[in-house]
Amino acid sequence: MSPSAATERLQKLLAGAGIGSRREVEQWIKAGRITVNGNVATLGQKVSGREKILVDGRPVPALRKTRPSPRVLVYHKPSGEVCTRSDPEGRPTVFDRLPPIQGSRWINVGRLDLATSGLLLLTTDGSLANALMHPSSEVEREYVCRIHGQVDADMLERLGRGVELEDGPARFDQVAVISLGENHSWLRVTLKEGRNREVRRIWESQGVQVSRLKRIRYGSLELPRHLRRGRFEELDPAVARALRASLGLAEAPM
Repeated sequence: MSPSAATERLQKLLAGAGIGSRREVEQWIKAGRITVNGNVATLGQKVSGREKILVDGRPVPALRKTRPSPRVLVYHKPSGEVCTRSDPEGRPTVFDRLPPIQGSRWINVGRLDLATSGLLLLTTDGSLANALMHPSSEVEREYVCRIHGQVDADMLERLGRGVELEDGPARFDQVAVISLGENHSWLRVTLKEGRNREVRRIWESQGVQVSRLKRIRYGSLELPRHLRRGRFEELDPAVARALRASLGLAEAPM
C-alpha cells in the first residue's frame, strides 16, 4: 500500500473513530488542543493512525487496531432533557440513559431543545454524524406540532414560500394539516435544516406559538411507535451500513 493510500485527514480519521464529530474535531485542531507526535496538529494534516495522537494531553487509542463496527441508537427523547453531556443547572441529559461503551463515545446527531421530544439519533461514527447533520446532505427532519393560535391557509402558504428569520430565510418543505381549530391546531412539517429552534422560530414569525413539538423522522429513520419516552434501541448493523451507503460514505473500517 502506498503512503498516500495509507493516510487520511486527521479530522476525518478521528471522527470515523468516534472521538467526536468532524466539526468538533476541526474546532479542537484550530484551538490547538490536538498534538501529533508531540507537535500541534494542523487542519487537514494527513496521518496514518499509528502516530501518538493526544487530545487535551490525553492519548487517543490506536486508530488502526481492530475495533467494533460503528453503532447507531434511536432514542425517544422526553421533554425536559438537554442534549449535552453535562448541564451546569443539573438538568437531566440524554446521555444519562445511554449504555456505556469503551474506546469510543456516543455522538448526538443534531440536538432537540429542552421542550422538544421525539427522535434523537446517536452514534459512535463521527463521519456518519457529520454527514447526517451537514446542510449539503439535505436530510429531511419531520415534526408533529401543536400550534397555539389561529392557523389559516394564507399562513400555510407563507410558510411554504419562505419567511425571513434573524439568521436568514427559512421554510417548511412540506406542511400537512392533521386538524385545525380556533385556538389549537395540529400539523406535520418537514424541513432539511437543523438550525437552532428553527421549527419554533418559523411558526413564531407568524404570531403563533408552538405548544408541543415532537420529531418523528430523521431521514429514512422513523421513531418506532412502540419505543417509549426515555428508551432507546440500536439499529441492526446492516441498517446502519445501509444508512452510511445512502449518504455516500464508504464501508466503515473494522
